[in-house]
Amino acid sequence: MSLHFDPASANRTHDWRPAQIVAQRDLTPTIRELSIRLDKAAGCPVGSHLNIAVQTGVIDDFRSYSIVGHVGDTVRIAVKKLDDSRGGSAFMWTLQPGDAVKVTAPECDFPLNEQASHYLLLAGGVGVTPMVAMAERLARRGASVKMLYAAREASEFAYQAELSALLGDRLRLHDASAGQVIDLKAEIAALPADAELYMCGPLGLMDAVKAHWAEQGRPASNLRYETFGSSGKFSVAPFVVHVPRMGISVEVPENRTMLDALEEAGVAVLSECRRGECGLCAVEIIDLNGDIDHRDVFFSTHQHGENKRMCACVSRLAGGQVSIDPAFRGDDAFVFA
Repeated sequence: MSLHFDPASANRTHDWRPAQIVAQRDLTPTIRELSIRLDKAAGCPVGSHLNIAVQTGVIDDFRSYSIVGHVGDTVRIAVKKLDDSRGGSAFMWTLQPGDAVKVTAPECDFPLNEQASHYLLLAGGVGVTPMVAMAERLARRGASVKMLYAAREASEFAYQAELSALLGDRLRLHDASAGQVIDLKAEIAALPADAELYMCGPLGLMDAVKAHWAEQGRPASNLRYETFGSSGKFSVAPFVVHVPRMGISVEVPENRTMLDALEEAGVAVLSECRRGECGLCAVEIIDLNGDIDHRDVFFSTHQHGENKRMCACVSRLAGGQVSIDPAFRGDDAFVFA
């Protein structure tokens, strides 16, 4: 397969370059690992991710995937096949060895601090991907580390053998289908005062960890997490967005983001990460008829409860309508070529 991709229609700041799929393997019934050879060796610190151009059947777009590991110019990522995918995971699952793709150089927004006295790694589902490299790095240098890994069922523990070999009994698996629940409050309370916690997983898990961390008075700087804005509290449903200032109404289907739908309608919205982390795409909520599914990690739980603003790149409504005012105050309408 060859990929035709117009970088200008997906992101105008990334430096796209050619790469090739060289291997694939299924880790679980829903998680597939892809090995990708880059056009040249690149720096790839622990906690890095790779942006990959995808075709969703609607527009050219990109998705970000944590780098599980790398050897020379070849990196490994893992992709979960999602039933409510906007097209990214479905496209990634069509890729075969030999296929050409477009990628960016590895980027690191989730760095591992090498100076902590103790580490707790926490993974939920496919959120295990950045933790594999972290576990390997910490185990190799003999650091004090423990890892908690939760999955919906036993068959969904990706990289279980690899992590067990690295960590031994310092790896604790929690199978939700067997009623095994992580006692987050107790696990956090048992940590040394200067310990650091690294986590990646569903937003519900992240919210719970952040709440317990704050309640126990632990330093916010010692809690580090990564999300790609793919999970929410409600099932994905279409909804309508009104922009009264411009007299525009836009329907957002199940497989599109509010940000994409607004941009296609000619509404200029500032954006950068498209993962619900930077807050640049936040819009003001004027009127609301429906439940907002806040999927970002930029706003606090309190701010989510106020429903005054929402991140257009990942957050959505569980049906209904919302009237917004974008932050952009330049031209009233801007249509991308």
